[in-house]
This record gives sequence, structure tokens and C-alpha cells, in this order.
Amino acid sequence: MIRHKNLLIAYRLFFALLGFSALITEIVILIERGKFNPVNFLSFFTVESNILVVVTFLLSALAVAVGKPRKFDALRSATTVYIIIVGVGFSFLLSGLEGVALTAVPWDNTVLHYLIPVAVLVDFLIDRPRRVMSFVKSLLWLLFPVVYLIYSLVRGAIIGWYPYPFLNPATHDYGSTAFTVTCLLVFGVILVWLANKFAVPTRKR
Repeated sequence: MIRHKNLLIAYRLFFALLGFSALITEIVILIERGKFNPVNFLSFFTVESNILVVVTFLLSALAVAVGKPRKFDALRSATTVYIIIVGVGFSFLLSGLEGVALTAVPWDNTVLHYLIPVAVLVDFLIDRPRRVMSFVKSLLWLLFPVVYLIYSLVRGAIIGWYPYPFLNPATHDYGSTAFTVTCLLVFGVILVWLANKFAVPTRKR
């Protein structure tokens, strides 16, 4: 039991450090190239979700260390949904566009879009969170991606810059953009349902 606990802590700390190092590397390289725009950088769902992963891994590792492993279960479930959207969304919508400045360093692209999503999914499966709320209430997790999409579309229309090509009506007509956004949200609903289904039911007292 102690060995399992220590391995879980080490696993989360390792991938928290890996994700953090990839994000920092991106910032450093962009600054060196004179292309770092902090607002634009933080406007990528990939960046926001990976920051959440780093924080969640650190907090959940600490929770296991102090004997409260279930403390951040809801956060772990929600973060899993977000980062899987990143991984699957990138693979289907952006995997052929690595050269369009999605990441400054190819290795960071691999870490942020592939390794971290897989690591989070594995973490979810080997230490399944407790089901802390119903599926309907769990849909509140999608407020974050919904607000993100609204922010990206509104800001993009104002400044003429979009974090991802599929959000840009100038390159993809409004119908295509709306269809893509709808598909992503439906996928998010499916992920929330799966996260809730595979969570360990809380025992009734």
C-alpha cells in the first residue's frame, strides 16, 4: 500500500514537472524569438488545460501524501475532460498543422498534446476518483470550455486573431465553425458522462 502510494505521488510529480517544463520552454523560446504575447499565449486552450493539469497533479500528489487522496477528485475528473479534449481535438483538427506556430518547439507539441493527455487518462484509470456529483451536475465542468469558446470567438472578432484555425470564420465559414464548436461540445458532454460513469460510486452512509 505504501509502495503504491509512493509510486502514485512520483507519477504525478513527474508529469507535473514535465508539463511545467514544456510550458516554460515555450515561453522562453518565444521570448528569445521576440514573438511572446502573454495574452495570446494564455488564450490557447492547450496552455490553459496543461496549466490545470500541472496544478491538479501537484495538489493530488500532496493530497495522497497527507492521507487525503479523495480531496481533489472533482478537480481531477474535470481536468481529465479538458485535457482529453485537447488531445483528441488536436489529433483530429490540428495534427497536420504543426508548422502553423502552434508550438515553438516540436518536443513541446508532443508533450502538451499527446503525452500529458495520455498521462492524465492513465492517472484517472489507475486511481479512479469518487463520484462526487450526478451526471447533470457534472455538466457544470463544461462551463470552462464554453466560456473559453465565447471568449475566443468574441476576442478574435475584435482583434482579428484566433488561437486555432477552426475558430476563424475568415478561413472556415461560420457554418463550419459552428459545426466544429458544436461537435467539440458534444464530445465534452460524452467525456463528462464517461468520467462520471467510471468514477467510483460514493458509499452511502
